[in-house]
Amino acid sequence: MNSLPAPITIIRPQIIEFGVGVAGRLGTWAVAQGYRRVLVVSDAFNASRVNLLGLQGAITLFADVRPEPDTHNLDRLLEVANSADAELIVGFGGGSAMDLAKLAAVLAGSSQSLQDVVGPNKVAARRRVGLAQVPTTSGTGSEAGIRALVTDPETQAKLAVESIHMLADIAVIDPGLTMTVPAATTAATGVDAMAHCVEAFTNRKAHPLIDLYAIEGVRLVGRFLARAVADGSDAEARAGLSLASLYGGFCLGPVNTAGGHALAYPLGTRWHVAHGAANALIFPHVLAFNSPAVPDKTAAILAALGFAPAASQEAVFDAAHGFCHTLGIEMRLSALGVPKDDLPVMAGDAFAIRRLLDNNPRDLSQADILSIYEAAY
Repeated sequence: MNSLPAPITIIRPQIIEFGVGVAGRLGTWAVAQGYRRVLVVSDAFNASRVNLLGLQGAITLFADVRPEPDTHNLDRLLEVANSADAELIVGFGGGSAMDLAKLAAVLAGSSQSLQDVVGPNKVAARRRVGLAQVPTTSGTGSEAGIRALVTDPETQAKLAVESIHMLADIAVIDPGLTMTVPAATTAATGVDAMAHCVEAFTNRKAHPLIDLYAIEGVRLVGRFLARAVADGSDAEARAGLSLASLYGGFCLGPVNTAGGHALAYPLGTRWHVAHGAANALIFPHVLAFNSPAVPDKTAAILAALGFAPAASQEAVFDAAHGFCHTLGIEMRLSALGVPKDDLPVMAGDAFAIRRLLDNNPRDLSQADILSIYEAAY
C-alpha cells in the first residue's frame, strides 16, 4: 500500500456541474464555447429526452449504444461521427454511452485505429473536438475519468484505452436524470459505484489523497442506496448516489479497480450480465477474500455501510452479502444463466486481466478465482 509521500497524479474535468436540474447548463456552456455542430452519443431512451440538455445548432443523435458495447458498436458510431463532423461530442447515458463518446472524440477523423490506442497513453494527439459527459445512472463514474472500455467480440475480452485526451471538458451531473432508473438497476449500479471506491481504498496503489473520496463514496452508498431503491423519486438519495458515483470516478484515474472488477468482467463479456449486476454479485466474495490483507480498511468499509467489525472472513462475507441481497440483487451465478461448466474458462479469462489483478491487495490465483465463482454459483 502506498504511503503519504508516494507520488500521485489527480486528473478530473475542468468544469463539474452538479445538482438536480443542472442538465440544461450543458447547452449554455456549449453556446458560450461556440459549438454549432453537436453529436450526442446515447441509447434510445436517453435520446428521447436530449432536449433536457438545452443544446442548440445542428444536433446529430447516435441512439444505438448497446450495453457492454463491442467494437462493432464503436465502428457504427465512428461512421456517424465522421459524417457529422461535430465540434462537440456528448456522452449522454450510462458508462457505455460515455465510454463510446470518449473513443469517438479521439478516433473520429484520426489516422489511429482502436487497436493503435489500446493500453495506456497511446492516443497520439490532442483531440480536435470538445467532449462533454452527462451521466444518467449512478454507477460507473465514467464522466470523471480518462479510461474507456469496449469488448472484442472475437476474444470476449475487454479492450481498455487510457488517455488524458479522453478527459471531458465538462461533466454535468444532474441526479434528476437518474430518477427513471428502475429499482433493480439502481441497486446494481449503486453497488458498482461502491465497488470502485472499495477496490481503490484497498488497492496496492491506494493513496491517502484518494482514500478520502473512496471511503466517503462507500458512506454515501451505505446511507442512500436503500432509500433510492425504495423510492426512485427521493431527490436527496439520488443526489447522494450521484456523488458516490462521481467519487468512484475520481478513484479510477490514479488508482483504479482490482480483483472484484477482474472477476466481474467475464460475466459481462461471455454471458452479457449487466456490469453493475456482475460487480454486485462478486463484491462480497472478493471483499472477504482480501480482508486478511487489509483488516483495518475492511473494518472501515463495514463501518461505512453501518455494520459492526467482523471477526472473520465469513463474517465479512455475511455482512457484504446481506447488504446486497437486502437490496434485491440476484447473488447466484446460476440464476443469471451462467453454465457451471464455463466457470473454469471464466476463471482463466479473469486471471489474464493483470492490469487489475496486480492491484489487488492479496494475490488471487486462478484456483482462487475458480473457487469464488463456484461459491457464487
